[in-house]
Amino acid sequence: MVVKILLADDHPLTRSGIAEFVKREGTFSLVAEAEDGVRAWELIQELKPDVALLDIRMPGLDGVTVAQKVKSENLNTAIIMLTSYDAQQYVIASLRAGARGFVLKTVSPKELTTAINTVAKGGLYLDPEVASVMGNQDFIPEQLSVREREVLLLAAKGLSSKEVARRLFISERTVQTHLASIYDKLGSRNKTEALLLALKYGVVTLEELLEED
Repeated sequence: MVVKILLADDHPLTRSGIAEFVKREGTFSLVAEAEDGVRAWELIQELKPDVALLDIRMPGLDGVTVAQKVKSENLNTAIIMLTSYDAQQYVIASLRAGARGFVLKTVSPKELTTAINTVAKGGLYLDPEVASVMGNQDFIPEQLSVREREVLLLAAKGLSSKEVARRLFISERTVQTHLASIYDKLGSRNKTEALLLALKYGVVTLEELLEED
C-alpha cells in the first residue's frame, strides 16, 4: 500500500528536505506541498491524502487549526505535527485537535518513516524526545490492570477492537468493556486522550508503545 502524503511547512529549506526524503521512500507518495495552513487545508479537502505532515506554526492557519478542521469534517487524513517545539501545551493541543502524531524536526528518517506508517494505519506516534515533556506522576486515582494496559497499547497501535480481541484471545465485547474502564479510570473520552494521560502518569511508556509486535 502506498501512503499518500501532503506536506505543509512555511520554511522552504525544511519543506524541500522532508519532501526529498518522502519521495525516496518507495511506499510513500508526496501528492502535494503547501507553504501555509490555508493552502494545506484546501489541498487536504481536494486530494484527501492518507497523511498530512503539518508545521504547527504557519501563516494563515496554524497546524492545530487545520487538524481541528480535518476532525470536524470527519476526513480520513491522519495528521502528524512537524515542529521545532516540544512544550507540553503544543503536544496536548495537537492531540486534542485530532492529530495522530507529534514529531520534532530533529526526527531521524527512520523515526519519520515509523511515524507515518503508524498513523496511516490508525495508531498514535509521539517523538521519543517528547516523552520527557509529558511529565511523570506516581499516582493516579486508580491503576490500570495488566489486561487494560495490554488493550490500551494495542488500540494505540491502530488495532481495531476486533483485532485486539483476536490478539488477546478475548471477545470484542470484553475489549469494549476494558476500554470503557480505561476511559473512566483515566478521565478520558477516547483512545488518544487515554494514551496521552497514561503516558503522563507513567502507566505506559513510550518505549512500550513503539515496540515492534
